[in-house]
Amino acid sequence: MSPVYWDPFDRDIAHDPYPIYRRLRAETPLYYNERHDFYALSHWDDINTGLIDWATFSSSRGPILEVIKANIEIPPGTLLMEDPPIHDVYRRLLARVFTPRRVLSLEPEIRAFCVRSLDRLAGAEQFDLMAEFANEVPMRVIGMLLGIPEADQLAVRERADAKLRTEPGRRMKVSRDALMDADLFADYIDWRADHPSDDLMTELINAEFTDETGTTRTLTRDEILTYVTVLAGAGNETTARLIGWLAALLARFPDQRADLVENPGIVPNAIEETLRFEPTGHAIARYVTRDVELHGRTVPAGSAMMLLIASANRDERRWDDGERYDIRRRIDQHSTFGIGTHYCLGAALARLEGRIALEEFLKRFPDWDVDWDGAALSSTSTMRGWETLPLRIG
Repeated sequence: MSPVYWDPFDRDIAHDPYPIYRRLRAETPLYYNERHDFYALSHWDDINTGLIDWATFSSSRGPILEVIKANIEIPPGTLLMEDPPIHDVYRRLLARVFTPRRVLSLEPEIRAFCVRSLDRLAGAEQFDLMAEFANEVPMRVIGMLLGIPEADQLAVRERADAKLRTEPGRRMKVSRDALMDADLFADYIDWRADHPSDDLMTELINAEFTDETGTTRTLTRDEILTYVTVLAGAGNETTARLIGWLAALLARFPDQRADLVENPGIVPNAIEETLRFEPTGHAIARYVTRDVELHGRTVPAGSAMMLLIASANRDERRWDDGERYDIRRRIDQHSTFGIGTHYCLGAALARLEGRIALEEFLKRFPDWDVDWDGAALSSTSTMRGWETLPLRIG
């Protein structure tokens, strides 16, 4: 048997990476890729340690391999690309305006949008789930949060998605301007400053906080632009992929789909199992700040480390029969939203959107198949999900 090889830019591997993850866990739990010069960890315990130990496995150069390698200056307020103490300052501010109460208050609007979208598909014998529904839900929700006019939301999503796209086998093109693309929201922020409303953008404009120097102030225009850009990008792609995986997996396991139709109360657990079994982000990158000993080897300071979330979520050391999809599995913690300092602030919103989308979909479409010949996975080095997912109804 040839040595195990894992490459985040290889589309053939991305089609089904789980056999390689199993080999990594068994044969080389600390993996080094010479071609792209990075290390990777695949065990549950190692990955949790890496996520918690931000001082050693730093986010300050970005959570994506190409961003770390590009060594670009990261603007303040990106959260995903910061470590304490500055990370904690900005996270506390965002947590104040992104509260559980605000998230739950969106449920009636999210449900109303899902109802409208799915009722429009009534009677259809086939449609592409991604284009007709999954991509629309998070776009509308982020628009609700930020106060972006509905007519402009599609352009916002398309530009955010385009930044993550890669050509098969190629790295993402990275620059500071391309990464942030903040000019996309500049006009909205300027207009909202003169026309305040009950939305997150208005709250960010007005929120006072104490920064890392001890100064009490409001956010600068550039800081607000950064916040809004990060929120729009993070909230669109991941939730759409979650909805796609729900539909794909429940088509593959129709007995479990029938269980959900009969017992809608277990939908939240089905969301958790889907997040565990098919996380939208398979790997998180970190910058290694000091020499560290792992599995009898030294990872030198300055290295890029990939934490294989999708491998941790099926690690046999942590999960009984982890390669099996089971919507009734008892789940106390998976790694999909991270852990510790960088735990995903949008986790509650993603869960809410996934739950409502699945509840409303099952009410109208209790039975479907996937046209697998017409389905296509997205070409991105950071996410794994469906670009197209044509469904046949009934």
